[in-house]
Amino acid sequence: MFRDGALRPADRRIEVRSPWDGETVGTVPADTPRELDDAIRRVRAAWRPMPPGDRSAVLRRAAALLTDRAAETATLITRESGVCVAETRKEVERAAANLTVAAEEAERLRGESIPLPARDRLAVTLLEPAGIVAALTPFNRPLNQVVVKVAPAVAAGCAVVLKPSERTPLTALAFAALLVEAGLPPELLVVTTGAPGEIGPALAGHPEVDMVTFTGSVRTGRAVAAAAAGRKLLLELGGNDPLIVLPDADLDLAARLAADGAFATAGQSCRGVKRVIAVGEIADPLVSRLAQAARDRRTGDPLDPATQVGPLISEEAAAEVERRLHDAVAAGAKPLCGGERKGALLTPAVLDHVPPGVELVVEETFGPVAPVIRVGDVDEAVAVANGTAYGLQSGVVTSDVTAFMRIAAGLRVGAVNLNAGPQFDSPHIPFGGVKASGLGREGVRYAIREMSVTKTVTLPLP
Repeated sequence: MFRDGALRPADRRIEVRSPWDGETVGTVPADTPRELDDAIRRVRAAWRPMPPGDRSAVLRRAAALLTDRAAETATLITRESGVCVAETRKEVERAAANLTVAAEEAERLRGESIPLPARDRLAVTLLEPAGIVAALTPFNRPLNQVVVKVAPAVAAGCAVVLKPSERTPLTALAFAALLVEAGLPPELLVVTTGAPGEIGPALAGHPEVDMVTFTGSVRTGRAVAAAAAGRKLLLELGGNDPLIVLPDADLDLAARLAADGAFATAGQSCRGVKRVIAVGEIADPLVSRLAQAARDRRTGDPLDPATQVGPLISEEAAAEVERRLHDAVAAGAKPLCGGERKGALLTPAVLDHVPPGVELVVEETFGPVAPVIRVGDVDEAVAVANGTAYGLQSGVVTSDVTAFMRIAAGLRVGAVNLNAGPQFDSPHIPFGGVKASGLGREGVRYAIREMSVTKTVTLPLP
């Protein structure tokens, strides 16, 4: 366990293996619930909120240190996650940007004054840290998924107990050490690694934890929510994000957005393009361009800077995507390219005429797949887009602003992007979904608010 600024020795350890070649990248402690309980109680006893200026300074130094170590950090992410290094370099840049924004927001924590109708008292609201935040993160984007939880927690003045995925814990441990080096008091951060079935419930349900923030699957998220009953919750539970392409769309733009959104990080992104919904006569030329974009993607060794699509997190994950592809074809979808699997590597696939009820597009499919669903008009596009349990983000490609606003009003999602894919991201805007996609909002400023509590103070006026 990483606590008090150092990685403690452990009797049991977990091997972390590369999804590309199966080689051991490193080992981490297999913590027990008893050890975790002791660590959390130590955090509670030691926790005192840092002054906002100190929080900001730590986050700025962390951003600078991360930028200085960008190359080695990107390589570490690639080795343990299999995501190609061309993309993990961008992930490091994105994480540094989130740290910088968190540093700025740490100095902007303000309540409000509320003159009361009777005019004899004044109410003032204060933002105070929620306390101890338990953060549970998934395997994909193992640096930025950690940063978007830990940085707002630090900015809010909270202590953090982090449980990264057992598949990609090394990046989280390296980042924790970097934060302490940047000046974070070591008693305010614990990183626990262990069997998720043991450590996850013990962390989410611990009586000294004040808030739980989780990113992962719906099934696990609901188990976390049950364990955390009575505590503040921030849940990001994935998406089945559509890119809707209207007949007047810029075809080159639409194909590029679809390919980038479907194939980035080998399709293992909650906000990636999971469905391409083509309206009317646009479908034929769009599909042709999209298939060519898929064929042009270079797959292979993720440490090769020329590689654009690396392996999935495991061979089992790739086999599951392959099965869904075969089932969709059996149901009538037309395979155009890709879908060949070798171990954990799956070549980018494009399927046309995909029935909207097949598992490939009803469930969240974590793989490099661009399924095209053809619809007749805007109303059908909205109905198909809303026809899953998820509602995270979406994109619409059109020059018709009136049609766009009509679609935006009809979609049950957390964000709608005009002439951008659902993968559009900025640290300055809220991020989160509706329906099964989660509860609450990330995005630095909004996550800080989620990790704070409002205290109201009233006082008499002279």
